[in-house]
Amino acid sequence: MIPVSSFKDRAVALFGLGGSGLATARALLAGGVKVTAWDDSPASVEKAAAEGIPTGDLSAADWSGVAALVLAPGVPLTHPEPHWTVKKARAAGVEVIGDIELFCRERRAAGRPAFAAITGTNGKSTTTALLVHLLKVGGRDVQIGGNFGPAILGLEPPKGRRAYVIECSSYQIDLAPSLDPAVGILLNLSPDHLDRHGTMEHYAEVKERLIAGVEAGGTAVIGVDDDWSRAIADRAEAAGKNVVRVSVREALQDGVSLEGTDLVVMEKGTRVFTLPLAGIGSLRGAHNAQNAAAAFAAARALGLAPEVIATGMKSFPGLAHRMEQVRTIGHTLFVNDSKATNADAAERALTSFEDIFWIAGGKPKEGGIEPLRTFFPRVRKAYLIGVAAEAFAATLGETVPFEMSGTLDVAVARAAADAAASGLAHPVVLLSPACASFDQYRNFEVRGDAFRDLVNALPAA
Repeated sequence: MIPVSSFKDRAVALFGLGGSGLATARALLAGGVKVTAWDDSPASVEKAAAEGIPTGDLSAADWSGVAALVLAPGVPLTHPEPHWTVKKARAAGVEVIGDIELFCRERRAAGRPAFAAITGTNGKSTTTALLVHLLKVGGRDVQIGGNFGPAILGLEPPKGRRAYVIECSSYQIDLAPSLDPAVGILLNLSPDHLDRHGTMEHYAEVKERLIAGVEAGGTAVIGVDDDWSRAIADRAEAAGKNVVRVSVREALQDGVSLEGTDLVVMEKGTRVFTLPLAGIGSLRGAHNAQNAAAAFAAARALGLAPEVIATGMKSFPGLAHRMEQVRTIGHTLFVNDSKATNADAAERALTSFEDIFWIAGGKPKEGGIEPLRTFFPRVRKAYLIGVAAEAFAATLGETVPFEMSGTLDVAVARAAADAAASGLAHPVVLLSPACASFDQYRNFEVRGDAFRDLVNALPAA
């Protein structure tokens, strides 16, 4: 863990005792802080108390002597309205911060070890994992955490040339007023979490703080394929930041962009490196090309040579449940994209393959699969499961052959048999449900694990 000494011998209130909250409480106590922790869930309070974490009802606390309120990122800060602890803290003039902010303060005290922070609406986890993989290939000691992986204060403390690669959600950024990474990555922006931020303008403004806070001499890596992010890149450059732009839609004279299936690195109109992505299955699709481009730029800013980065890209295994290549049987590739719980997410997989035997369905989201109609010609046959099966069948109509499989085991067996008998050169059995899992599975991970087990149980060709 990273002990938090910035509040040593002072009183700190902590609200939210989930995984990150417990890790934060431990780190504060290890740094000699006087902690009072609380949660709206009695079970969470009881669990913390059993672990030796001091608890107390913050609604009845004297806030006059409190140095800070440390808030879990899942607790509302501004919208739909501030949590009651936030109101009490602000009334007493107490700052409200989160665990990312505590890390930033400890990092500065430790001499500013390498720190890359990644945000964006889509692609954060893949880019985070890819950057960590590249640094490890380059021989670096690296810690990964934040919104993806362990809670940030549960990581190992600074040591030698240790680097930190941290995924940051908008909630976490909102609670980190002095966020100052050496490398800040903003991938993209589209409407998301507006229930917690009120408007798209506010959501974008929160995300921009990660870029605006990049430390002096650091690097801001920004995807410029949407208007919001493009404007942020322009403002960062005008403010004197070192900006590396990333695009998969247009050629850049300065930055990293996609040319066919190659990443092209340009500096002031001169090509300095070309990195082929063809054949790297874990980085299929334009969305993964953007992730790869951002990770390339960040790894280079952290001192890795382009040739080392290229080697690391080729060995990246990808993330479970995100276009995960499970197995190839004969000519058939089986892909687990269980994380695709809505149509927007499923679109990325459907654009990445041809000759798809598509397993779809579950607990439906608003709009169903109608937005995916453009990609129906890529689907050879659909295998429909779960509550959404009838609605999806009505949308597919006579456009795409389908069958009502009902359950995942039936769908996998039927899709595997049809793909094997198709005579196609590269058929793909794709689980990309465009639905939540909650009708048949506890979460998308359990659904993806079930798919993987079923595929691995299939006989060899």
